[in-house]
This record gives sequence, structure tokens and C-alpha cells, in this order.
Amino acid sequence: MGKKSVKIANLDVDKLIEMLNAALSEEWLAYYQYWIGARVMEGPMRSEVEPELLVHADEELGHAVLLVDRIIQLGGTPVLTPEDWTKLAGCKYATPDDYYIEAILDQNLDGERCAIERYQQIAAYTEGKDYSTYQMAVGILNDELEHEEDIESWLTDIERLKEDIRKFRM
Repeated sequence: MGKKSVKIANLDVDKLIEMLNAALSEEWLAYYQYWIGARVMEGPMRSEVEPELLVHADEELGHAVLLVDRIIQLGGTPVLTPEDWTKLAGCKYATPDDYYIEAILDQNLDGERCAIERYQQIAAYTEGKDYSTYQMAVGILNDELEHEEDIESWLTDIERLKEDIRKFRM
């Protein structure tokens, strides 16, 4: 435990660790949702989108590493079992029952928007009180905003592709 980390954090550290463990649980679920979705996805633009979803998955895993490190620095214990991920996560895992690319992307978009809210909450809670966690939260938030933009762009491209196909058929 980093005693100075806890001492300089001018807030309820236990509450912060709870928030970070919830975010950690969500990152693990997001990692798997991206990873498995990329593997089972079908439809137009799959070959372009799949490698990008795997990059997003790797970035979510990187977020998990940051969260674990910060939880330990604050003297906490990171969530230890996958069974607890679904209990602690506010952003829920969406099973990819429909393999069509738009359904997979819609599920990931919902997850990203939830993650954006999570990191806004952590940033707001730590701003001016715990600079290390605040900087980490803002960095992850920026990644999540970028992921949201990527997914929205792919969905727009797919919709335009479908419109072009409809025009061609007429």
C-alpha cells in the first residue's frame, strides 16, 4: 500500500476503491464483449471492423491494468473473481445473441456510453482531491470517447452502404 497515496487523497478512499473495482469489473466485461463479438461477428465491413474491435479489447485490458495498479496503491484489493464482475459492474455485459455486425456494434456502443458515464463520475469525484486517480480517469475517459466515435462512424458507414445498395437495386 502506498501510504502517501492514501494520505494525499482528500476523499473517502474506501468509496473510491469501490468505484474503481466497479470500473475494473466493467473493463473485464468490456474486454470480453469486444473480443468475442469480433470473433463471431458477421456481415458487411466485418474484415475492416474486426481488427479494430480487437484493438478496443486490448485497450480495455490496458484500462484494467491501470485500475488494478491504482486500487493496490490506495491500499485496496482488486476484485478477485469473475463471478463478482457482474455483481459490481454498473455497465452490464450484453451476450452477442445476434451476430450481425450492427447488433454487435450497438451492444459495444451501449457499453462505451456506460463507461463514459463511469469515468466522468470517477473524474468528478477525484478532481482536485486525488490527482493520480483523476488523471487516470480522464485518460481512460478519452479512450472511451474515441471508442464511441469509432463505433458511431462504423454504424454510419454501414447505413450508407445499405443506402447505396438500395439505390443500386432501384
